[in-house]
Amino acid sequence: MQSRDRSLLEEILPPEERAIEAVVARYQRVAPAVTRFARSLCGNDELRVRLGAEASSGKDEVVVNPGLFQAAYTRRAPVTPDEVALASALHEVVHLVSTDFEDRRPVPQTWLAKDQEAPAEDVDLLDALNRAGGKASEALFFSLEDARQERQGLDQYPGARSVLTDLYRAATRDAIKNSTPLGQFAVGCFMLLGGHAERDLLEKRADGRVALALADAQPFLEKAAETTDPWEIGTLALQLLNLAKLHRIVSIEDEGATVGEQKQQDEDAGDSIAEGVDRVRLMTPILTDARSYEDTKQAAEARAGESDRKGPADEAGQESTDQILRVSEAPTVYLPNGHGGKLLVIPFPERFRQFTPEGRALLAETSAAWGVRQQHISGELYPLFAANQRRGLQSGFDAGDLSPHAPLLLAAGLYERMYERRSLRSRRSYAVSLLIDGSASMLQPQPIGNSARRSPWGLAAATLGAWSLAHLCDELQVEFEVALFNRSFAATVTDSDWSYTRRQSQAMTGLRRSQGTAADRLTNTVNHYMLKSFNQRWRVASGLMEGLFLAAADPRTAADRARRDPRQAPPVSLFTKGANVDEYNVAHAADRLNRTGATVRVLVVLSDGMTRGSAEALAQAVRTAEASGVTVLGIGIGGDTVESIYGRYRTVQHPASLANSMVNGVRDALRRSLASWGFDGWWIKGARQEIDTSQFLQRKEAARG
Repeated sequence: MQSRDRSLLEEILPPEERAIEAVVARYQRVAPAVTRFARSLCGNDELRVRLGAEASSGKDEVVVNPGLFQAAYTRRAPVTPDEVALASALHEVVHLVSTDFEDRRPVPQTWLAKDQEAPAEDVDLLDALNRAGGKASEALFFSLEDARQERQGLDQYPGARSVLTDLYRAATRDAIKNSTPLGQFAVGCFMLLGGHAERDLLEKRADGRVALALADAQPFLEKAAETTDPWEIGTLALQLLNLAKLHRIVSIEDEGATVGEQKQQDEDAGDSIAEGVDRVRLMTPILTDARSYEDTKQAAEARAGESDRKGPADEAGQESTDQILRVSEAPTVYLPNGHGGKLLVIPFPERFRQFTPEGRALLAETSAAWGVRQQHISGELYPLFAANQRRGLQSGFDAGDLSPHAPLLLAAGLYERMYERRSLRSRRSYAVSLLIDGSASMLQPQPIGNSARRSPWGLAAATLGAWSLAHLCDELQVEFEVALFNRSFAATVTDSDWSYTRRQSQAMTGLRRSQGTAADRLTNTVNHYMLKSFNQRWRVASGLMEGLFLAAADPRTAADRARRDPRQAPPVSLFTKGANVDEYNVAHAADRLNRTGATVRVLVVLSDGMTRGSAEALAQAVRTAEASGVTVLGIGIGGDTVESIYGRYRTVQHPASLANSMVNGVRDALRRSLASWGFDGWWIKGARQEIDTSQFLQRKEAARG
């Protein structure tokens, strides 16, 4: 039988699943249930429960620090990750909703020594405790109140309570072993009041004096479990502390001790209680100590004030939490080798539309200079439609049953193979995904052909190539999407260059403070910016892509604009020197294509091919996409790395060869497939199979029949 001290979490959770973003993702799956629970507990249907950098408790909102959940996953206990996610969330909400020590009353005379006078004015509970019993009584009060709130708040949720019991029991042995007798007594009171352990088990593990004290403490703990008044818990805390003194668990104050010595004894006793209980319970800021309670309450009041302004530390903390949430909500993409990673799928920043007029003019000028002539194909193809109809072919454009390879054939200039002889009409659907490598390496100066001259033409060529194919798809009424991928701090759709760099700095600062070495992983994310989605109109998205082209073709002008007016300029800083991991973007795009349900699915990747992940993993992702029915074409911009990765590829070593490379790449890919596998199945067969010219000609003649 497995020992209860053995950790199931350690057995089933790899390190990446214990990371903060994975922990928050689990919480978000149960967040609606947690919110309903919180509203029911406090009787407020308007209450909001959200995650934030600083825990707080207010009338209409409670904020939970996500780092508190992560601590639960380090416990040694036989519980599952989902159980911990729900139980720790409910635990934190119970305390944030239930804790309120602001009620002011006179200090009970029974709390004070015989020769001590009660203050004339009313005081709050924590002030009264401090005056009556010092730090020790305060520490014991917080541990008792913690246990009471959990027992009563989770009374209707025995499943969550059982998870907490497992977590606490697993930690009890080491807590008792490493605590002072007073700490052991506090641990025992916490466990008994919360209903997490039997007294005889605690007595066997604790010091002999503690065992006797726990037996005498039982009536006090039973009374604490029934009360709903925190002041009554304060009374019981003082009584239990006196009980500990009677059993000589805590030193009785020496009448001859100085004020400083008495204060030190009190602080030592308080530390013993807190350290013992903190080894067992799940920490919650609002019940850690008096100072933490005040900070939690003041955080809610500061948010409620309209004129309050956050300091740099507060802003950094909030931005770091927002970044954790952003990463936790991102889909996890799994590669063929079994590795998984988060991929942020986000809209491309809208402020790039500021560059649209200049970008459109520059795009037309560059297209002419590089020989990528933009043209309307519908008018050119009309005579071919009419000619084929006169020849009696049963397939026709107006019937919606073009050849499945028509879009790519049209792009390759193979108009004569657009129609097929069919005995039955058939309708085929198309979907094309265009991926643009947006890494900083695409903006670096590259050789132009064999000359010694270098120019930053890579991203401009990729953007122009994608724009040309997008224009073609729009003409043919083919479903398509366009995305740009990179690895850096992710921009939002509304970011300016100023807000982008400011958020990046604050997120990194806050995450370094809270997550240490994980900060880089959480800020330099793998990003998939959507320039145009499948359900978006091209005429809406084309302006955004034209604005991107200006930043790609003339990065110096774009950078100058950002320096002059960073609060209004697009976030050109997103093109930072980040190490791309292309395989995640390719796998995600292929999955999106397959989910369209289209008969013909084509993925075109325009990149320098320089993944900083694994070239083998990228090649496997490409092969897996091909096996699923997606035709993948890699167009290498300024490099030949694509040759070792893509079964269908073409390289562009000079801007003027862009159009020719795109056309030839499409033509070669189609001819290999058509000749090897026939018209009906070419798009689901292997990409690497080669054929000789004679075989191709024979099949071509047979098709003409």
